Amino acid sequence: MPNLPQIGITSANPDACARPSLKPVLWLQSITLAWMIIELGVAAYAAIAAHSPALLAFGSDSLVELLSATVVLLQWTPSLRLSEHGASRIAGALLYVLCFVIVVIAIGSYVLKLRPESSPAGITITLAALIAMLILATLKRREARRSGNAALAVDAVQSATCAYLALITLTGLTLNAAFHLPWFDPLAAVAATPLLLREARSAWRGHPCPCC
Repeated sequence: MPNLPQIGITSANPDACARPSLKPVLWLQSITLAWMIIELGVAAYAAIAAHSPALLAFGSDSLVELLSATVVLLQWTPSLRLSEHGASRIAGALLYVLCFVIVVIAIGSYVLKLRPESSPAGITITLAALIAMLILATLKRREARRSGNAALAVDAVQSATCAYLALITLTGLTLNAAFHLPWFDPLAAVAATPLLLREARSAWRGHPCPCC
């Protein structure tokens, strides 16, 4: 499991509570938005084609990550500016939504007795997402610590969680493809729920730097 960034931000830098410079955040969030659009599209297509609950859950996470990145960007939109506390709470709520979606999809797959097929496209996109999200989570965590921006720290958690879900989904898809055991797929969809609940709770509470 990847080393997830923590919501709490502490720093010895006297400027830690200053609003982060616009350029690094715009760069990180623009890359995130572009990647998540691609990831969401491929995951949705692969999920429908393979009847895969795990890929549906992964695609749902892609949507949540897309919304989370947008929330961070709204902090610098004059007409729609959000406080860091408000942005952090919204980003945390998105994780709760993701937990609910994953559980519903997994239960539905068992009730409807879906038999997910192997998905080369799903394996490819989850492998790519695992690498991309780990890199983005590290960069966001570094910028959040430098700037003291709580919403960006929560978004780093979203990216790290996305990487973990990509790993779980990739494992389920690979085992299903190798051994033709369909129950691996929905099992992968629910395996991340405890982690998501823990991170959702931490994100909802939020811990901006004490001097803010």
